[in-house]
Amino acid sequence: MKRRLVTSALPYVNNVPHLGNLIQVLSADVFSRGSRLRGFETLYICGTDEYGTATETKAAEEGVTPAELCTRFYAIHRDIYQWFGIAFDKFGRTSTPRQTEIVQQLFKDIDAAGYVSEQTIEQLYCDPCGRFLADRYVRGTCPHCAYADARGDQCESCGKLLEPTELEQPKCSTCGATPRSRPTRHLYIDLPAIRPKLEAWMKEASVKGFWANNAVQMTQAWIRDGLKPRAITRDLKWGIPVPKAGFEDKVFYVWFDAPIGYISMTATLGDEKGFDYQDWWKSPEDVELYQFIGKDNIPFHTVIFPSTLLGSGRKWTMLHHMSSTEYLNYESGKFSKSKGVGVFGTDVMETGIPADVWRFYIFYNRPEKSDVTFTWNDFMERVNGELIGNLGNLANRTLAFIQRFYEGAIPAGKPDEAFWKEVRSLEAAAAAQLDRAELRDAFRTAFQIADIANKRFQAEEPWKARTADPEKAASLLSDLCYVLRDLSIIMHPYMPQAMSQLAGFFGLSVASAAGAQGMSWADVGKLEGLSRVDSVEVLFQKLEADKVAELRDRYSGSQKERAERDARQAHRSPGRENHQD
Repeated sequence: MKRRLVTSALPYVNNVPHLGNLIQVLSADVFSRGSRLRGFETLYICGTDEYGTATETKAAEEGVTPAELCTRFYAIHRDIYQWFGIAFDKFGRTSTPRQTEIVQQLFKDIDAAGYVSEQTIEQLYCDPCGRFLADRYVRGTCPHCAYADARGDQCESCGKLLEPTELEQPKCSTCGATPRSRPTRHLYIDLPAIRPKLEAWMKEASVKGFWANNAVQMTQAWIRDGLKPRAITRDLKWGIPVPKAGFEDKVFYVWFDAPIGYISMTATLGDEKGFDYQDWWKSPEDVELYQFIGKDNIPFHTVIFPSTLLGSGRKWTMLHHMSSTEYLNYESGKFSKSKGVGVFGTDVMETGIPADVWRFYIFYNRPEKSDVTFTWNDFMERVNGELIGNLGNLANRTLAFIQRFYEGAIPAGKPDEAFWKEVRSLEAAAAAQLDRAELRDAFRTAFQIADIANKRFQAEEPWKARTADPEKAASLLSDLCYVLRDLSIIMHPYMPQAMSQLAGFFGLSVASAAGAQGMSWADVGKLEGLSRVDSVEVLFQKLEADKVAELRDRYSGSQKERAERDARQAHRSPGRENHQD
């Protein structure tokens, strides 16, 4: 069994993550937890992406240094992910000495191999600000879709990657002045020269690693449309210095250095734990790399980052499986960090709804093959109907019945072979889906098992069979307890707190980390080891319509509009008088 190296797209650190951003970090968490339960040695690496224009811009807006801004938002991200129960092996940062060391060395490697070129280009320069404007310092009209507020690096409306000079009617995002073109020198990675290596690798890796369709299609489109040399330097202060004569005043482009953060964060963990990061990152024979990202980040992980590694001439652990989701939209529009639209991590923590309930909804509706829209009504219906009406109902009715009529002792019954044939078939399907990172499908397969068990409970009427046919009742209740035991393992990666609670009703635990005591996937399907149920409680609370309506209203509009609304309400609150001069 190969070891599994798991990463999720590094969240950018200049804002609070929303539910759409959280999908990638949570997806890698579920896959990592599932891999450990399946017996794979697994390492899950993530952290905050801290360099680049957006951080520098936000820091300038708030009157703090980029380093101060990053430290503040790093803590916010860390606290949100802890609340969600995400089990990173390392949640690091890109603003570390290890990151600088490894990025600069990789640059030197590709430069020595002849894959770096210099170009003098025309770049927008703002006279009032006295500086060249990096991509995100420019706003203007997208030449592809005519969106009026496109960024200089990418249009948020149509998703096209841009150069600042392509924008129509450009404006400096800092002072609003119209910038002018001036020549400046930059370094480029020669993607056309690396293309033969990239194509040969991608042709094999995308098949062996069963990449998501959107990852294959987008990567092929980049290659088909013709790879061009891509700039890897920027005129900024906040970033990793370029170790090349004549370019000391430049830093590396954030999308050159950010994916290398996966390597540097592993190296930082190795420094802390006493292992060599190269055991993971330079061991392609026995390590498989699984990466979880949104579709807007695909080319950076399937073209630019692999090209950097291939061009270095060194042996690297390359991408095996790319799990790239579509978008999670919000009510009638899109989640947007920059515009403050959607439900954000800090919002979720304040709702009073447990983390596992949110994890349930995100994975039951994970946008694996098409965009999905979050609505508060759908959230309530899915939680009340599927999580509580199916899984919660099965656990409550089965275990409460045993407590009431059997004093907590699980009756010894003869397994129903036809029932277990169907259940084990679904359990095997869930295992295969999880191994392929088909996280939503695996989760829904587990709910199919709960549905079958619920239907059997209803059909066999244990409240009658207990006296009319005690053996039949014993068989039913014993089988259902083992199904619940299995579900506590299968669903543990998705809802670790609730499934630990469910396993605890049987006096058991699930091995939540490597080397930890408890059940693993090897215990799934075994019909032995259960004797009693104790301390049974309701696993999930129903979501009430008035509570959900209140949350919908509270989180409508943008974060700015909400803050203004809250300020107005506070101003009108009792104990305050509204005096007019």
